[in-house]
Amino acid sequence: MLDMTHYVLGALSGGLVGFTLGLVGGGGSILAVPLLVYLVGVKSPHIAIGTSALAVAANAAVGLVNHFRAGNVKWRCGLMYAGAGIIGALGGSTLGKHFDGQKLLFLFALLMIVVAVLMLRRRKETGGDFDECKREYAPKVAGYGFGTGVFSGFFGIGGGFLIVPGLLASTGMPMINAVGTSLVAVTAFGLTTALNYAASGLVDWLLAGIFILGGVAGSFIGTRAAGRLAGKGQLTPIFAGLVLVVAFYMLWKSFGAMV
Repeated sequence: MLDMTHYVLGALSGGLVGFTLGLVGGGGSILAVPLLVYLVGVKSPHIAIGTSALAVAANAAVGLVNHFRAGNVKWRCGLMYAGAGIIGALGGSTLGKHFDGQKLLFLFALLMIVVAVLMLRRRKETGGDFDECKREYAPKVAGYGFGTGVFSGFFGIGGGFLIVPGLLASTGMPMINAVGTSLVAVTAFGLTTALNYAASGLVDWLLAGIFILGGVAGSFIGTRAAGRLAGKGQLTPIFAGLVLVVAFYMLWKSFGAMV
C-alpha cells in the first residue's frame, strides 16, 4: 500500500520524466518504469508498467496537440500506423501481463541499453516534399505499425524511438513529420496497453494521475531549458549515459531477484 511519501516521489518521478522528454525528446519516457519500481516503490513490475503506459499516453497526447498546431502531423499515415499497431499492442500487452515480472524487468533493462545506443546515433533528415500516405503505402505502414505495436505493448512503453524510424522507412516523410505523426501511435499504443492492464487491475490510477501532473510541469520546464541548452549538443549523450547507468542497475537487481 502506497502512502503520501510514495505519491510525492511519484510526482517527482513524473516531473523528471516530463523534464527529460522536454529536454531530449524521444526516449525520455523509458525512465518511467524504473522510477516507479526503484524510487517510488511499486512492488509489482506489472503495475509499474500498466501505470507508466497510461502516463506515457497522456504525455504523448499533449505533445500531439502541440505538433498538430505546428502542422507536423500527417493524420492518414498516423491512423494507418496506429490502427495496425493497436492490434499488436493488445497482443503484446496481453503476453507481457503473463510474463514473470523480474524477467520482464531484466528484458526491459536490455531494451534500455538498445535505446541509449540508438539515441547516441545522430538522426539524419530524410524525405523531401511529402503530402500524405498513398494507398500503396498501406501494407508497409501497417506492417511496421503492427510490429512496433507488439513491442510497445509488451514493455508498456511509447515506442517512439521505433515508431519514428518505422514511419521514415515505410513512407519517406521528412523527420519533423515523422516525429509529430509518431505521437498518434504512441498515444494509441500507450492507451491500449494501459486499458489492457487496467482490465486485470494492474493500474494504480491515483499514482498515474499524480505522475501525469508531475510530467506536465516537468515537460514545461524541460522544454524551456532545451531552448537554452540544445545548442551545446551534449543533452542527448548525457541522457543516454544516464539511461545506461539505470539499465545496468536494473540488470543487477532483476537478475539477483531471479536467481
